[in-house]
Amino acid sequence: MKRITKKILVTGGAGFVGSHLCERLLKEGNEVICLDNYYTGSKRNIIHLLNHPYFELIRHDITSPYFIEVDEIYNLACPASPVHYQFNPIKTVKTSVMGSVNMLGLAKRIHAKILQASTSEVYGDPDIHPQPESYWGNVNPIGRRSCYDEGKRCAETLFMDYYYQNKVRVKIVRIFNTYGPKMHPNDGRVVSNFIMQALRNEDITIYGDGSQTRSFQYVDDLIEGMIKMMATPDDVTGPINIGNPNEFTILQLAHEVIRLTGSKSKLIHKPLPADDPTQRQPDITRAKNILNWQPTIQLEDGLIKTINYFKTHV
Repeated sequence: MKRITKKILVTGGAGFVGSHLCERLLKEGNEVICLDNYYTGSKRNIIHLLNHPYFELIRHDITSPYFIEVDEIYNLACPASPVHYQFNPIKTVKTSVMGSVNMLGLAKRIHAKILQASTSEVYGDPDIHPQPESYWGNVNPIGRRSCYDEGKRCAETLFMDYYYQNKVRVKIVRIFNTYGPKMHPNDGRVVSNFIMQALRNEDITIYGDGSQTRSFQYVDDLIEGMIKMMATPDDVTGPINIGNPNEFTILQLAHEVIRLTGSKSKLIHKPLPADDPTQRQPDITRAKNILNWQPTIQLEDGLIKTINYFKTHV
């Protein structure tokens, strides 16, 4: 029996996560349309796919409507690192809010399933640890991070309202810190920062005392979770946390990167940015029970793959 092929739209498909998702969907026999305006994505991430017979690349900004016939939509378009989303905060809010309206409108017209790549940032600086999906968050609505945090929170509201009012088949995943090959070397996120500084034997910058914690998820685990979420029955909307519950301090991460790179870097400390979360760890009970998903790639293995990528691509 011939395998059924789906036609799938990936917004932000030339970005770090989006490019990995495009690869995986093509490997599974789907036709993939990658939509990106290259604000933070890069054609280099998907250039090896351009000759694939079932891959199509379109330059477009989702703050403007887009019309196509597809079976599924993965809405990943939005700058995700503080350096990028704070550079043009109004643009960031527009991408999350207007972009969601446009993609949800498309999904409504063509009866497509649509998945929203939300974020652990909806929890803000949490006062519940670890963070379950039932937690409403502790977010500053007027801070420097608000363009991203509140933009993503509003996007979740839009997705659920389209589900309740228009019966659009929506899926929401809340993505926790993710790393891996194809990360932008200057995106300002902690894993890429530390690896780049270590490879150059530069001082590694620790903000605050380094006791703040993060949970680091390798990108392949995230892609698996997203695809499993898209395959759930229509009454499973989420949100569902997708992240690695193994918690590390920023200092632990720095020492691990130095060890794995053999770097001579020293640690220096700078003031902690405003509204920077002190703790971040997902409760993945829902992901385990509903998706039969949990991460399989541990930090050391993932860091080695990421370091090797940066050695040859930077």
